[in-house]
Parts: sequence; C-alpha cells; structure tokens
Amino acid sequence: MTTFFSTFDSPIGPLLLISDGTSLTGLHTDSDKHRPAIQADWIRDDSVVPFAQTIAQLRAYFDGSLTEFDLPLAPHGTEFQITVWRELCNIPFGETISYAELARRIGRPTASRAVGHSNARNPISIIVPCHRVIGADNSLTGYAGGLGRKRMLLAHEAGAHAPLFAGESFHRSHAAVCPAMEKP
Repeated sequence: MTTFFSTFDSPIGPLLLISDGTSLTGLHTDSDKHRPAIQADWIRDDSVVPFAQTIAQLRAYFDGSLTEFDLPLAPHGTEFQITVWRELCNIPFGETISYAELARRIGRPTASRAVGHSNARNPISIIVPCHRVIGADNSLTGYAGGLGRKRMLLAHEAGAHAPLFAGESFHRSHAAVCPAMEKP
C-alpha cells in the first residue's frame, strides 16, 4: 500500500496529514509523541484525496465556521481502539466528557485506563476529537499534541477566545459528529 503525506500550517502549529490515497489515515501535530516518522517510500502529493478537502475543513474549523467534519477516515488500530475512536466522534463540538464516561459509553465502564491509552493513540487528532476528553475532576489530562494545544482547542470550541485564524468571525454550534470510520 502506498502512503501519501502533506502538511498544513495551522494556528496550533504544523500538522502532518497522511492518506492511503482514498481516506485520511493520520493527522498529527509536530510534537505528537505518536507521530510517525516520514518514511523514504512515502510520497508527498498535496493533490491526493482527501488532502485538499481536509485542509479546507481544518481552515473552516479554525476560523469558527465548521463544527462537523465530513471526511473519509481510515485510522489503523485494534478493534478496541477503533471502538473508542468512533465514540470520540459522538462528543459534540464545545463539550467534554471524562475518560470514565467514555468507557461507560462503549460498554466497558471499568476500562478507563485502556480508554485513556486508546485516546492517546488516536492517529487522527482534531477531526477525531480526543481533545474533548478530560479528567473526572475536570482537569486537563493527557494529549499527545501537548496540553497547551488541548487547552487552545477546547477554548476555541467553547468560544472563549477569538477564532484561531485572526480576522475571522466565530459561529458556535453544538451539532458535530465525525463521519463513520472504515472498519478495521
């Protein structure tokens, strides 16, 4: 399988976009501790599906005019991880839940730690909104891209700050669910 990549300079820093040529398989910040290294056989091609659409939707998200992504996604992970990542997509824009609540929602109420580990391994950050999961005491805990970025994303979604692209208006909405992911 051929792996394609592109980059996007976002308001939270450079993002690495990865695709199999059909679906988005990765979106990582530059400091993501699980960001894969670009391999010699990867092909940089900004025209590959779905990079243009992903970048357009990320721009709209950061300028405050998009609260629901609609992109073909194909993250690679275990069955449990895919279950967790799908449930992340049900957390509405501007809202947060705890790791315990996420575990309860997937029918595994005693699996908070495993849910947290899967959340940390989310290969498609922002679009699969792992930043919307917080500690049971409402503390900001864990984010592969760094707590500063998590704080920025949550503040942006809550409308507490101006849009992350300067000079744009911010329109808040609570209707956001990610598109369905391909089955592993």
